[in-house]
This record gives sequence, structure tokens and C-alpha cells, in this order.
Amino acid sequence: MMTNIDILGIAMEQSAADIGCRAEDFRADENVIVPFAPAPDAKKYYKPPITCNFISYGNNTVAAVTDEVAGIVTEYLSRFEFYHCFETPNMHWLSERLAPLGQAVCFMAEYYLPDMNRLISLPCAYELKVLEKGEFEDLYLKEWSNALCYDRKHLDMLAVGAYDGDQLVGLAGCSADAAEMWQIGVDVLPEFRRKGVAAAITSKLALEITERGKVPFYCTAWSNIRSVRNAIKSGLIPAWAEMTVKPVDSVNEINLQ
Repeated sequence: MMTNIDILGIAMEQSAADIGCRAEDFRADENVIVPFAPAPDAKKYYKPPITCNFISYGNNTVAAVTDEVAGIVTEYLSRFEFYHCFETPNMHWLSERLAPLGQAVCFMAEYYLPDMNRLISLPCAYELKVLEKGEFEDLYLKEWSNALCYDRKHLDMLAVGAYDGDQLVGLAGCSADAAEMWQIGVDVLPEFRRKGVAAAITSKLALEITERGKVPFYCTAWSNIRSVRNAIKSGLIPAWAEMTVKPVDSVNEINLQ
């Protein structure tokens, strides 16, 4: 069985592959800046173009940069405490200097890993079923779009459903976004929320993933309080934060979707 130390080490190794740094850079006392050079085994959902990616595991900030923003990012990290680099008002300083280059902050998110001292299968009033690959082909529907992703369905590996009789009322699915790390997504029908369904299927799926020798991880926006509460209740704890800079055109395309 993996320990919390094992899990954190795997996550740092993967983050290092994602941006082109060393895993030990995340443990440094000082901020680290490296050229953005993702490895072939970077997480599958990273989509170019990416101008800069900031990652913090709570010790410092590691920034992977392209040449055009290297000077701006270097000054930014020298001006503010590393954890303030992920929030306003300091971010406005960065945004003002990126704008003339046609760049903008795009994604910000917090990531969670299992606490193996707390991760247990939580009780649920509904029947839980583990669905192996091939058993959820008919579930690529709008109501389950967080748990399963049609555009990357080949990466969806496993799911746990909560059933009220024959009705599926909640679904947690995971995608093999990295070789050793599977990301969890969760959906619960509105009328079945606040009944412990989300935490039950999330914790059950996280355990199923660890039993297969993989590391489950979970991502949410800081402002998605419902999702944050589910992560914590399910035995997952904050592990790292990321902030990504992309060309303004790419940001505008996302906003038009």
C-alpha cells in the first residue's frame, strides 16, 4: 500500500515532467524558474500553446516560462511572497505586463491527493457499483460530463455509480491523465445532492484507484466550495496549486465555448 510520502513523490515527479523541471525543485526554499519544456509523459490535458505555468506545493513557486515572458515572471516572483503570486491584487501586476505581449492568465486551480490515513469507503444510502472500462459506454451524457469526457474517452478507465434502484443518481469517473495518476471527476443529479452521494462515490473510486497501483487526484477551483468540501470529506487534501498563462486569443476561444 502506498504511503502519503510515496503519493506526494509521484505527484511531484509528474509535475516535473509536466513543465520540465526537477521534482526536488518543488521542495526548494527559493522560487525556481526553468524553460517550459514538457516531457512526452506530461499530463494529457495540457494543451498548447502555454506561455508559462506556475506550480506550488507549498514550499515555493516553480515557474516554467517561454523566453518572451521570462523577464516579467522573474521580476514577479522576486516582488511577492510565492503564495501571493496566485492571487489578486498582486496578479494585476503580472496581468498588466503580460497584456502588451498578447498574453493573459488563463487557468487557476487547486489539486488534491488522498490522505491514506483518512481515506476510507464512506457509507451511502444508495447501492454503489464499480464500473470497469467498457461498462460505462452509454453514460457519455451531459449529466455525467464531469465524471466522463467524451472527447478523451479513451483515457476514462474506471467509474463508481450510485444507484436508486435502476436509476443512476451519481457517478465518479477517472481518466488516465498520466501514467501513474488518474484524475477523478464527479457528478450527482441535483435532487440527490447533500445526501452524501458525492463523497461516497469519490472515496470509493479513490480506493479502487489505489488498489490498482495508481494515484488518484482531484482538481477544483478555490471558489467551488461544494467541490472543495467533497474532496476534504472524501479523504483528499490540498497538495498543489497551478496557474497557467496563455495567449489572449486562446483565452478568448475558451470564453466563446
